[in-house]
Parts: sequence; C-alpha cells; structure tokens
Amino acid sequence: MKHLTIILSLLLSVQMAFAQDSLQTQVPMPLSESAYATLITCEPSNEIYTSFSHTGLRICDTVSGIDVVYNYGTFDFSTPHFAWKFATRTLDYCLSKSTYLSFIMEYDFWRRAVWEQRLKLTHQEVCNLYTMLEWNYLPENRWYRYDFFRDNCATRIRDMITNCLDHRTLNYPKDDHTGKTYRQIVYTTNQTYRLWWRLIIDLALGMRCDKDCSTFECAFLPLEMKTQFDTLTIAGTNETLTEPPHLTLQDHRPPLHKSFSPTLAFWLLFIVVAALTFLAWWKKWQLKVLDIILFSVNFIGSLILIFLWFFSAHYCTKWNLNLLWISPLFLYFAIRLYKSNTYVVLFQMLLLVLAMIVAVFGWPQQFNSAVLPLILIYFVRLLDKLKLHNIIKRK
Repeated sequence: MKHLTIILSLLLSVQMAFAQDSLQTQVPMPLSESAYATLITCEPSNEIYTSFSHTGLRICDTVSGIDVVYNYGTFDFSTPHFAWKFATRTLDYCLSKSTYLSFIMEYDFWRRAVWEQRLKLTHQEVCNLYTMLEWNYLPENRWYRYDFFRDNCATRIRDMITNCLDHRTLNYPKDDHTGKTYRQIVYTTNQTYRLWWRLIIDLALGMRCDKDCSTFECAFLPLEMKTQFDTLTIAGTNETLTEPPHLTLQDHRPPLHKSFSPTLAFWLLFIVVAALTFLAWWKKWQLKVLDIILFSVNFIGSLILIFLWFFSAHYCTKWNLNLLWISPLFLYFAIRLYKSNTYVVLFQMLLLVLAMIVAVFGWPQQFNSAVLPLILIYFVRLLDKLKLHNIIKRK
C-alpha cells in the first residue's frame, strides 16, 4: 500500500510538473531575490544502470512558487532501434524537468542517497542560470548527443554553472595532472561488489580511457564533481563556489554481496585447461569440443570489440588492445583446429605474448586483472595445436 501511494503521488506530481513546464518554457517567470540554485548529486542504487551516480540542478524560488529540478540524463526507451542506437552512440539524451518534490520522492522510493550543495551565486547569476536552463528545455533545444566521458548529465550542468557566472570564473587548475584516468575514476563506482561488471567495462574500453585526466575532465562522474565543487574556488579569491554538501536523503539500500572474483574464477579455469592439455598430450587426446567452445567465444567477443571500435561513435571504445588476444583469427582456429597453418598459429601466439606484456605492465592500456589467465588459456591451447600439428605432420 505504501508503494502504491508513492507511485500515485509521483505520477500526480509529474503531471503537475509537465503542466507547469508547458507554461514556463514559453516565457520564464521572473525570480525573486530569495531564489537560489543547488547542485544535486544522487548516489547509486543497487541497480547496475545507476552505478555511475547522477546529477541534477535545482532552481528554488518560494516567492514565485518555483521549485524544479533539471536533469540531463533522460532518454526514451521507446526510441526505435534503441539498443542499436545506444551501441553506436546515436541515441540522443534530453533535458527533462520535474518538481523538486517528485524528484525527491522518486529517489527515496529507490532508496538512493541524495546530496545538495547550495551554489553561492548572485541573484543575477541565478537568473542567468534559470534563463539558460529554460531556453535549453525548449523542445528544439533539449536533445543532445550523449557522451559518457565528455558530454553527460554532469558535464552539462558543470558547463551551465560555469557559463552563468557574471564576470567571474572558476579556478580550475591549468594543465594539471590528477594522476587519475577515466578508467580509474569509473573503478570507484564498482568497488568490490560488481567485479564481473567491471570486467565487461574493461573489455569494452580502449586506450583513450587510460590518459591522465585534468581536474576539469574528472568532473564527468557526478560524485567526483560533487567533491570538486566542495573545494572549487572563484578565480582571484578564496571563496568556494558552494556551501558544504547537505545530505537530503539517507542511503537505505540493502547491502550488496561481494561478487566472486572473475580473476580467481579464470585462474581456476586456467589450471583445469592446463591440466587437461598436459593429460591430452600424455594420452594423445584431441580436445576438439573444448577448443571449439573457447575459440568460438573468443571470435564472438572480437566481433563486438571490432564493432565498438570501427562502427560506433563512442569515444572510449577506440584503440582497444584487448584485440591482441580477443582475435578474429580464432574463427580460423575453431574451423581448422589441428590443421591450422603453423605460421598463423605462431602469429597469434606472438600477439598473445604482447597482450601478456600489456597485462603485466598496464601500459599503454590497463587490462583487467582477470585477463591474464584468459590469455594464458588461449596460449596453452594454441601451443597444443602447434605441438600436435607437428606430430601429425611427422607421421
């Protein structure tokens, strides 16, 4: 009953918000001197798609009856060919707007913590921000091409706040080196609870995610931007941009269970595969079924990585060195098995050695720790092809 009441209240408040929006997007209502803006940061829930947290921007003016939250992280699930557009980065996100009450009720329903930081803006700057947001909310302006690292729900709000300042600028360090990469910042959202999810992300992301990010670039992650804005100052002064963060909603999610480590799982698999390989050499077996499964899975993975590199507009999936060991050549090995050309086998084994070096040293791309045992599994199975191929050839 409680959940039903919350859902009905949400629907009612959203309907009221849209009714207000239809009027306010035509001519923005003037703001009183008491109007203020807050940066809203929402922590993740237990759902995977919320892993990277979220950012909103609140404009509140009790005198004018305005209390709304602007959200750049909205997309339409009913979009035709949704999955394809998401994979190719041709899916547009949009700016949405809701009442502050409905926004808070929604995040309370999902048990997500919500922080607010009141922005130390002048009245003119609050009006500038409100005007820009309302203009951006017009139907012809609200849609944009989302980019996870460079143009998302957090960076759009950061830019809005930066642009609303009246003859003031934020004191971002110039040419600074944070020692953080995009990949490492993403890691902070996974911790030890979603290790398999982290493995999938690492396999999909390429070398571009391992560059040293500036403070400005690090703000793509809402929780990182929250931390920055807590200490960010106005240029030429020691005045911070925001008041200390205030916890509006407590995090009351059920605790996540630690996931079984994929690194440990694949080391165990490597031990099994290596033992079977040596046993097969002794017994003169041919592990054809095992090879067809392993090589076919590898080939399918290579198609996905090739697609993300060459046929997707995602910035972060280019130049992916995982293709050294997740290779389309494994289709050839799956078909030919022990009749594979020796030089092709040796070439792929060389690529596997290069992948091992990258995995060990983490340069020029950081590999997931679970990758090394996988590389060794394929190396051992190709070594088996080379060994038995030579035996068969001598016979």
